Amino acid sequence: MTALQENAMNTPSFPQSPSTASGAFTLARNPHGRLVLTLADGTAHEGVTPVRAFPIAAPAEGLSLIGSDGHELLWIDRLDQLPAPARQLIEEELEVREFVPTIEKIIAVSSFSTPSTWQVETDRGPASLVLKAEEDIRRLGGRTRLLIAGGDGVQFRVKDTTALDRHSRRLLERFL
Repeated sequence: MTALQENAMNTPSFPQSPSTASGAFTLARNPHGRLVLTLADGTAHEGVTPVRAFPIAAPAEGLSLIGSDGHELLWIDRLDQLPAPARQLIEEELEVREFVPTIEKIIAVSSFSTPSTWQVETDRGPASLVLKAEEDIRRLGGRTRLLIAGGDGVQFRVKDTTALDRHSRRLLERFL
């Protein structure tokens, strides 16, 4: 017997993560606004947190409902397969958890070297961000999608650089 086979025999096996296929569940808010997950066997878990497996690359696929103890309670393969009320509750929670404003326009930058303060218009209103280093701008899946890390830890998204106005594209190109 090889060491790898022996190690595999001595490794405890854990049950697979609960799945939406394993039965029905309900999701509701308690009077304090926290999510309560009730599984098919009737057990209720208060303070559930939805967490995406791939929030940027595949936001509608692979979602886990995590209990207040940090353990996964339920795995959801696809968000769009859920009933509308449960999907809406999860999406509301995710909006709060995943605060990522989308930059629609770059109004001004304080300097073309870093650190630089940017004044931007986002889908959530005007904002200011400090770009500490050019490495804080990451390209996502292609050349036109960006994720920009502000100095305060807030992530800003640019869905499509080609959709930005000419002035915004020119300012942005100085940093790419």
